[in-house]
Amino acid sequence: MPEREDVFDSFEEAIRARPASNPWQLDGTYLPDHGLLETLIGIPVSEGRGSESGRLAKAIDAWVAHELRRCGFPPDEVWPRLTKPRVLPRELGLYLGGLPRRMQADAYQQVLRNKQAAPSDARVLGRAYVKQVDVLVAQWARGPELLISTKSMVSSFRNNLPNRFEESYGDAKNLRGRYPLVSMGFLFVLRATVLDERGTFERAVDMLRKLRAERDVYDATCVVLADWSDTSFAGVRLRQDEVPEDLRTDAFIATLVDRVIERTPVEMHVEVRERREHRELPIEEDREPEDEST
Repeated sequence: MPEREDVFDSFEEAIRARPASNPWQLDGTYLPDHGLLETLIGIPVSEGRGSESGRLAKAIDAWVAHELRRCGFPPDEVWPRLTKPRVLPRELGLYLGGLPRRMQADAYQQVLRNKQAAPSDARVLGRAYVKQVDVLVAQWARGPELLISTKSMVSSFRNNLPNRFEESYGDAKNLRGRYPLVSMGFLFVLRATVLDERGTFERAVDMLRKLRAERDVYDATCVVLADWSDTSFAGVRLRQDEVPEDLRTDAFIATLVDRVIERTPVEMHVEVRERREHRELPIEEDREPEDEST
């Protein structure tokens, strides 16, 4: 059977061209790379595939994963990974990296062919059903620590908005039911033409705020307004000026990272904490938590 297209391949070069600089400013604010986000969204749009909302969502997934790596989360613990396989357990990556160099290439190819060891999508068991998660931070010993669902909509906003609310609300309850301490977010990509439909964007804003109003749903929600022309494409522009501050990407990522830090001991995610605080901590990363009962 032919191998399924890997949409993330088309984003890899653009991501590699961007510096993985510390996104945290000295005053504590978070500075997202919006230029990269515009570039990634522009890739499917420039190919004439802007109406394929799934490809837009993959562009967002790639960008969010890049931002989490900028925050200091290890590359093999952030899925989708920058390179194939997009999902690779950290422990398996350590094993491959520890093999003699002459064996690594063959072993890597074997892993790529084994979809059980390195699946193309990350699927997480919730309280009631298995859910494909778009972006996550996970490790075998800790389980999922950060889960992000992304959705996109480029047309028929008024008709489809209620369905998105129902889906996202149910997914949050399902995942939170099994992982009460996970940091969980929902990011919604809308084409800026939604502003032309009277009252529709206001309904989306209200929906996103309600999705984080209860303790057992999302910790943070976000909306990205992307603007482009179908007749004379000259790139994608984000309409940040139209998005309320509490639903912008900077507040979204900062909140999710802070929830991870708050819900784990200080010896975990040390690099994330160091980048966040702009200082070196007098502690080493505990990569293999011990069982305190033994």
